[in-house]
Amino acid sequence: MLLAQAPTLHMPALFSDNMVLQRGQSLPFFGTAAAGTKIDVTMNGHHASTVAKTDGTWNVSLRPMAAGGPYTATVAGDGTLTLRNVMVGEVWLCSGQSNMERRVSEADQSEAAQAEADPAIRMFTVTRSSLENPGADVAGTWVPAASDTVLNFSAVGYWYASILHKKLGVPIGIIHSSWGGTPGEAWIPRRTLRNSPTFAPMVDQYLTGLHDFPERKAKFDREFAEWKEKVYHTDISNDGFGMGYQDPDKDVSSWKQVTLPNLMEVTEGQDMDGAVWYRKTVELPPDWTAKDLRISLGPISDFDITYINGRRIGSVDDHYQYPYAVQRVYPIPPALAKGGTNVIAVRVFNQYGRGGFTGGAPLMKIYRHDGMDDPVSLAGPWLSKVERFIQPATPEVVASQPPPPYGPGHPWAPGGLFNGMISAMIPYAIKGAIWYQGEANVDRAYQYRELLPMLIEDWRKRWGQGDFPFYIVQLANYTQRVDQPGESNWAELREAQSMALKLPNTGLATIIDIGEANDIHPKNKLEVARRLSLIALDHEYGERSIFSGPIFRKVKFEGAEAHLEFDSLGDGLKTSDGIAVAGFTIAGEDRKFYWGTSKIVGNTVVVSCPYVAKPVAIRYGWANNPYVNLVNSVGLPASPFRTDDWPGITVGTGAK
Repeated sequence: MLLAQAPTLHMPALFSDNMVLQRGQSLPFFGTAAAGTKIDVTMNGHHASTVAKTDGTWNVSLRPMAAGGPYTATVAGDGTLTLRNVMVGEVWLCSGQSNMERRVSEADQSEAAQAEADPAIRMFTVTRSSLENPGADVAGTWVPAASDTVLNFSAVGYWYASILHKKLGVPIGIIHSSWGGTPGEAWIPRRTLRNSPTFAPMVDQYLTGLHDFPERKAKFDREFAEWKEKVYHTDISNDGFGMGYQDPDKDVSSWKQVTLPNLMEVTEGQDMDGAVWYRKTVELPPDWTAKDLRISLGPISDFDITYINGRRIGSVDDHYQYPYAVQRVYPIPPALAKGGTNVIAVRVFNQYGRGGFTGGAPLMKIYRHDGMDDPVSLAGPWLSKVERFIQPATPEVVASQPPPPYGPGHPWAPGGLFNGMISAMIPYAIKGAIWYQGEANVDRAYQYRELLPMLIEDWRKRWGQGDFPFYIVQLANYTQRVDQPGESNWAELREAQSMALKLPNTGLATIIDIGEANDIHPKNKLEVARRLSLIALDHEYGERSIFSGPIFRKVKFEGAEAHLEFDSLGDGLKTSDGIAVAGFTIAGEDRKFYWGTSKIVGNTVVVSCPYVAKPVAIRYGWANNPYVNLVNSVGLPASPFRTDDWPGITVGTGAK
């Protein structure tokens, strides 16, 4: 964004170069200026004007536009803001916790995302912020998708946008606002929470705790500084550079042969922090001389300095908040780009925990920025040499990290994330929202029945766009499987998510079949996005299709059998693996559940069990990580459900 002599004229960061505006809707432009200043907004032949109010705020809307661009938008007042490369298309807000936050680089199919990255897809990632009062702005920039940027996009958000772009042929903008490990109440305004008898005690408890927060914060700062001194290590000097480790002519015959990508603990065969150098000689095509080249090394934990042919070309140091998550993609200066033999040297310094190259082999490569020719892989054999060995802290010391105090700035503070990461973006025009959150609320799943609808209705009211689409990702299967039927807080949370479908214009993407027992962050984010996009394409974009797996409709108990009927069948029911239906449990009046014997009969499922002569309740997929295989004709999984309403294990859990 070009800012020319604008002493008071200001707009939120969403209004910047490369932004995407929502087609077919009135387009609010808003910001601040000196009271009484006339504001003129012009774009694509459309013009609107207003006058800043006495408090300095202003808001004006351009008429709806069709998809298109790039355009230049001009906002004039006591100065001028010029916004370039503006597109008009579809804008979706994607929010939640870590599974929405997870990057393309941390998901399967990341290499394919790099290959197909299209600049018509843009993402605005909101910087993490928890505030006590609604913020005036959010921090972030609009970034067009490209091979060297897409790896840092939200994986679910990117693939959702990519699928919609391919189907609709219009620019897609994603506003990504998420924070891992955060509960739903952090994303709802505090005033709204206080209107609920369920959540008002939580807010009151928080506000009461603010009285002694300064003392608790000071105590934490002291304890954390002491802990960090024991665990984190400072990179005091680059001794390897002084010894010429980056020099192509350096004698490296004594260096050890290793395989990358890998952790330094693996390449060096010992637990360690400190600095390790890695070198590789690579042959590039002869005609790559003086071409616009990029080197990609994937994410590195923690810091790196990268050289080619003895010259430093890029680095990530401790100025980065999350250096281990930064994709190392560095341009190679044309003067250094040459065909034939090249020597790459990378100094990795790990200050804490595991260190080294943490991405996949496809991320390690040199390639032409113009996309011509195949990339040259850097995965495989390298040489390594330890520059500085540091004994890491013991597991006991690491585990002694003090928890941050519950107070201002804490990501769990009621309403804090709404204030810091949502409020300032309203009323920027959006099509709708996708929401992937709930893991942090499983211990209070029964409350989520109230919490999620409260969030949806509050956001809709504040945006003032009516009942905009709100699509929910139901929690995936997770943790080890159990041998016997039982209660499950994860199942109760999924049930609460499904109950939000009572609100108009909502949708649920069921992913009970693609989770991972040992990872709360399943890597198949492309399929998550695909299932979300099926809902959007059907509900909003006129592509009538089967967008959900089988949804339980009713049960009829006949003697020892339960006959269950479903909606969203397509051409009928089947199993995903071709064997008998699994995942059903059955209970009688004693409320003791047994595994059911299940079979598909036409468009129904019949469940029975020799231990239950007179069944009264059926459950399906009722576990943290159930084995389920019921799907419809297009392969979408049945959503977990139960026919009873017996109290679960999270009923009565407090608003902690």
